[in-house]
Amino acid sequence: MKSVKEISTETKILNRLKNNPVCTELVNYLFNDAELQEMQEYSNNVSIRRLGYNDHGPVHMRQVVGNAIKMLNILRDFGIKTSLEEEEVGTFEDSMCAVIMAGLMHDLGMAIGRQGHEKMSALLAQPLIERTLMHMFPNDLHKRVIIKAMTTEAIIGHMSSHKIHSIEAGIILIADGCDMTKGRARIPLAINTAPKVGDIHKYSANAIKWIGIHHGERKPIKIDIEMTSEVGFFQIEEVLLSKIDVSPAKKFVELYAGVEGAERKCYL
Repeated sequence: MKSVKEISTETKILNRLKNNPVCTELVNYLFNDAELQEMQEYSNNVSIRRLGYNDHGPVHMRQVVGNAIKMLNILRDFGIKTSLEEEEVGTFEDSMCAVIMAGLMHDLGMAIGRQGHEKMSALLAQPLIERTLMHMFPNDLHKRVIIKAMTTEAIIGHMSSHKIHSIEAGIILIADGCDMTKGRARIPLAINTAPKVGDIHKYSANAIKWIGIHHGERKPIKIDIEMTSEVGFFQIEEVLLSKIDVSPAKKFVELYAGVEGAERKCYL
C-alpha cells in the first residue's frame, strides 16, 4: 500500500502535468505499475535498513520527478529548448517522458548496493523502460529509441560519476540533488542510532528545512534553500553544488542558501 507522502507527491506531479495528456498517461501508467513499486520499495529497504543511507525509495524517486518537471517547465517558459528539441530529433514532450521515467527508476540499483548503483539502476530499468514505451508508443519506433536512450543517460548520470551531455540528464542530476530535506533523513536517523562514517549526510539533510524551485531573476531556474542550522551547508556544498557543477544545465541555475532568519548566501 502506498504511503500518504507517496500519494500526495503523485498528486502534485499530476497537477504539474495537467496540460500534458501524454505525460499524464505515462505517470499514471508508472504509478500503477506493481513491479516498479516493488522494486522501489525493496531499493529503499536495502538503502535504509541494510546500508544505513537516506531514503532512496518511492517517495524520493517521486520527489525527483516533481523537481525535474518543475525545472523543465521553467526552461520552456524561458524559451530554452531541451537537447532533443535542439537536435531536432524529438519534442519537449519526449524530453519530459524521458525525465519522468529516469526520475522514477534512477535509484533502483540501490537494491543491489551503493557502489555503482547508477549503472545497476540502468540495468534493472531496461525491461521497465521498454515495456512502458511499448505501451505508450506502440507504433513509433523512433520515439521509443530516443526516449529509451535519453532515459538511460539520465539514470547513469545522476551520480556525477558518468559524464553526461544532455539538458535532460543534467536536469535529473540537479533534481536528485535537490531532494535533501529533513524528511528524507527522518527514518534513517530513527532506526540507525549507532554512530558511523557518513552520518554527516543524514544530519546535514536533517537541517534542510525546505527547498524552493522558482523562476529565477538572473537565470531561468532559482533554487532557494532554508536550513535550521549551518550543518546543512555540508549537504549543499558536498552534494547539490557538486552535481550542479557537472550538469549541462548549470548555466540555467542560480542557487541561494542560508539559515532561517539570516541572509542568504549566493552560490551561483
